[in-house]
Amino acid sequence: QTMETPKYELVIEAKDMGGLDVGLTGTATATILIDDKNDYPPEFTKKEFQATVKEGVTGVIVNLTVGDKDDPATGAWRAVYTIINGNPGQSFEIHTNPQTNEGMLSVVKPLDYEISAFHTLLIKVENEDPLIPDIAYGPSSTATVQITVEDVNEGPVFHPNPMAVTKQENIPIGSVVLTVNATDPDTLQHQTIRYSIYKDPAGWLEINPTNGTIGTTAVLDRESPYVQDDKYTALFLAIDSGNPPATGTGTLHITLEDVNDNVPSLYPTLAKVCDDAKDLRVVVLGASDKDLHPNTDPFKFELSKQSGPEKLWRITKINNTHAQVMLLQNLKKANYNIPITVTDSGKPPLTNNTELKLQVCSCKKSKMDCSATDALHISMTLILLSLISLFCKSFA
Repeated sequence: QTMETPKYELVIEAKDMGGLDVGLTGTATATILIDDKNDYPPEFTKKEFQATVKEGVTGVIVNLTVGDKDDPATGAWRAVYTIINGNPGQSFEIHTNPQTNEGMLSVVKPLDYEISAFHTLLIKVENEDPLIPDIAYGPSSTATVQITVEDVNEGPVFHPNPMAVTKQENIPIGSVVLTVNATDPDTLQHQTIRYSIYKDPAGWLEINPTNGTIGTTAVLDRESPYVQDDKYTALFLAIDSGNPPATGTGTLHITLEDVNDNVPSLYPTLAKVCDDAKDLRVVVLGASDKDLHPNTDPFKFELSKQSGPEKLWRITKINNTHAQVMLLQNLKKANYNIPITVTDSGKPPLTNNTELKLQVCSCKKSKMDCSATDALHISMTLILLSLISLFCKSFA
């Protein structure tokens, strides 16, 4: 049986001379430690425990209490709990509280009210140490736990998520991009869903709040800073009619196909040369285009036509992206505007009519003086060409 204390001390006395009064006496103390054997199985304090948990929540839901008459803090007293039935999905775990010896039953995988609103677990308790041979675990070493799952209003779920679609970047305003689909996990509540925009960085899109159809409110632009790796990303919300409402988020990736909608640009836009230069190669011009192939290079470089007795400059192609501008004669100190057209290889091609500003400077003792003391020198032919070009554009 269990004793109040597992330790006893005995005082032993020994006398010589047959115990006569004239004999001598000696004493000694003997300490006896009594080891507890596991002769009492643990027993649940009741046959059935109750627990309530909200769906989607994890953590300890109930503490199961047991009694054991063996010596506390020994392997004969410490309890080991096992779930032996009702846990096929491994949603529950049970661990021993080392201070109280209680069984802490936890939800480790969130429960779904719509799948099952009730769970019944059968749990057994044993000791760390085996029972002595004459003792066995009885019915009181098992108990059931009745778990009630409470319904929680869950947010709608987009299918699929993320969503992906491919569109040309110049589709007309008002074009349909996609019709999203979200469903409510709360199938027993018969809720309605409305849609809204959560994040639309460029402000290009709108969504029908009832049927989820996404349309364009502006021209999509692949070259926009809001587009990364040809993809534009927007986020949408699906909100149910629960009290309070629950929200789900869906991500839409729009892959934008390139259209030739950017004219090539020219660089540099300024060049300087000495009025007595021996090398009349003024500058190497480069062109770039924000579009993708085949809507970029090879570029075509041309000068606006020079007519009359004097032709002042020439442009020759170096490669697909660069051209050389060369003077045909030395020019007097002044500022000149050289009209240049650069055309890409798109279908249809796009042309940029631009100007290269050329400063002819006086150069003495390795110092370049480019102050515009002379009037701007542009041949009348170029002025007439510019006027004709403007007139033609206006007429068109």
